[in-house]
Amino acid sequence: MTVWDDLVGQERVSEQLAAAARDADAVVTAAADAGPLPETSSMTHAWLFTGPPGAGVTQTARAFAAALQCVSPDRALGGVPGCGFCDGCHTALIGTHADVSTVTAVGAEIRVGDMRDTVRKSFTSPATGRWQIILVEDAERLNEKSANAVLKAVEEPAPRTVWMLCAPSVEDVLPTIRSRCRHLNLRTPSVEAVADMLVRREGVEPDVAAAAARATQGHVDRARRLATDPAARERRAAVLKLPLRVGDVGSALRAAQELVDAAAADAKQLAEDTDAKETEELKAALGAAQGGRLPRGTAGVMKDLEDNQKRRRTRTQRNTLDLALSDLTAFYRDVLALQLGSRVAIANADAEEALERIAGGSSPESTLRRIEAIAACGEALDRNVPPLLAVEAMTMALRAG
Repeated sequence: MTVWDDLVGQERVSEQLAAAARDADAVVTAAADAGPLPETSSMTHAWLFTGPPGAGVTQTARAFAAALQCVSPDRALGGVPGCGFCDGCHTALIGTHADVSTVTAVGAEIRVGDMRDTVRKSFTSPATGRWQIILVEDAERLNEKSANAVLKAVEEPAPRTVWMLCAPSVEDVLPTIRSRCRHLNLRTPSVEAVADMLVRREGVEPDVAAAAARATQGHVDRARRLATDPAARERRAAVLKLPLRVGDVGSALRAAQELVDAAAADAKQLAEDTDAKETEELKAALGAAQGGRLPRGTAGVMKDLEDNQKRRRTRTQRNTLDLALSDLTAFYRDVLALQLGSRVAIANADAEEALERIAGGSSPESTLRRIEAIAACGEALDRNVPPLLAVEAMTMALRAG
């Protein structure tokens, strides 16, 4: 199984990256200290991966990182980089490779403080691997200062450093940065391709896989979660009942409160799973005895960790709300398809009764207004409007139609 096998519906991109990995391997293999890449090489020092949600943008970048770090012993016999089983591939894929640094947004943006050590590391030679790789998962969340730090590093990279930036679209990245990157755009995988992956890789029953892929419209991660996690299916079912629960003002406000509470519960569960472990590990690293006091001068470090954990909880709550908004948008898209007599396949076939009820009791114009209200809720959350206020405004608009 190669590193490219998990990239669903991205055959063209996989071929380009495999060619780049072969050229990069040739450069490193030919000299102990690789010089500048040849102008004719398929490889370059900076890449920008873009694509719609669920296309597997980050997974593609990580697979490429694994191929660059591949140390497969059968290379002399014709093996190609990206075997998927060697130590270089394995550690890069699971995120433990010493020379693959991942930067992700803990809160609403990636601050310059989050990037400072990573940018500094990008100018060093690989410690154990073949390349020093910096993977920025949420490049669209770089603020002005952190983006400028990345720009300086991308303009004059070390010979063995590769930057990989991931974003929804090329417009989400500063023109000065994207002009220095090779751009690869991923497409949304087909429903059939996602369903096939769930059957082959996850062992999901074909009918369950098909339903999950259809419900998520080719979003690979959400389809996997929906097919394998009963709790995810329960949350989605609850969201799809919301359009039938906004008949009066009180019901609309209660539905908003429940949606926000569910997202907060998700964030709390993640915090319980990770915060305590992170805190204990940091205390041990700072030299605190088990259950003892922290050494002097370390309070600031602990405060930074607490701030990051708080930002991560906010981010998790927002991600859960984003999923709910996506499910609601898909629901009303199906309603609109029924109202217009479209032959487009219904994504939420398991909620057909609710779809027909809403479609029969409203007009296409009101459905479009409801879709716009959901989009407006997402924009309000982006502007840091308190979640409950944003969701209440949305549910009231869904009620009004």
